Amino acid sequence: MFYSIIDHNEDFVIVNKSIGITIQRDGDESGLLELVAADLGLPKLFPVHRLDKETSGLVVMAVHRSSNQRLSKLFADHLVQKFYIAISEQKPRKKQGLVIGDMEKARRGSWKLVKTRRNPAITQLFSTSMLPGKRLFLLRPKTGKTHQLRVALKSLAAPILGDRRYGPADAPSDRMYLHAWQLQFEWNGELRRYQCLPEQGQWYLCEQLKSALAPWQAPELLGWPEP
Repeated sequence: MFYSIIDHNEDFVIVNKSIGITIQRDGDESGLLELVAADLGLPKLFPVHRLDKETSGLVVMAVHRSSNQRLSKLFADHLVQKFYIAISEQKPRKKQGLVIGDMEKARRGSWKLVKTRRNPAITQLFSTSMLPGKRLFLLRPKTGKTHQLRVALKSLAAPILGDRRYGPADAPSDRMYLHAWQLQFEWNGELRRYQCLPEQGQWYLCEQLKSALAPWQAPELLGWPEP
C-alpha cells in the first residue's frame, strides 16, 4: 500500500505517504493523487504541495479547486507549520540552530547551499542521540525550496541516512530517512493538527524512536532559534 488515510473531508484529503511513489504521475506510473482519488471514488484531487519520491509522511490534497486555492495560499504564505524527522549516521557540525543560505543548482539535478542570502532557504533544527551511531533530527523548514532539508543536513556534514544524492552513494540503507511528521494550519476558524509516525524503515520502527520523539510531541511550543 502506498499510503494510509489520515483525514478525509469535503475540502481535502490528508494521507501518510509511503516511500517509492511520486505525488503526480511519473511516466507510466500512477502518482499518489490518481491512486487516492480512484480509491475514494473522487473525479480528481489537486496537488497542494509535494514530497520527494523517497520521502514519506503527511501530504495534503485538495478535493476541489476552491480548497486548492485556499490551501495553496496557506502554504505559499508560510501559514502551514511543517515538522520533519530525519536520521543521520554522522555527527553534525552543530546539534541545533539554523541553516540559512541561498540554494544554487549543482550537477545532475542536485542543489548546493551557498553563503549569500538574496532569497535564502531557512531551516530550523534540533537533534538528539537516538542510538549509538544514529542521530535523530527535528526539522522545521521556514521556506519551501527543492531538496531544502536534504541540502541543509549535508551542509552540516550529516547527510540523511539513505540519501544517495547528497550522501555516500554506496552506503547501505533500506530507505531515505526523511519523514514529514507533523502539519498544522487553521481551516474555517479551527486549528487542524496532524501527526503520523513513519511506517517503513528499520530505524524508524525501533522503540528508541518513540523515546527520542517524546520531548518533541508539541514541536510548535519549542524554543526554536529565530533567523
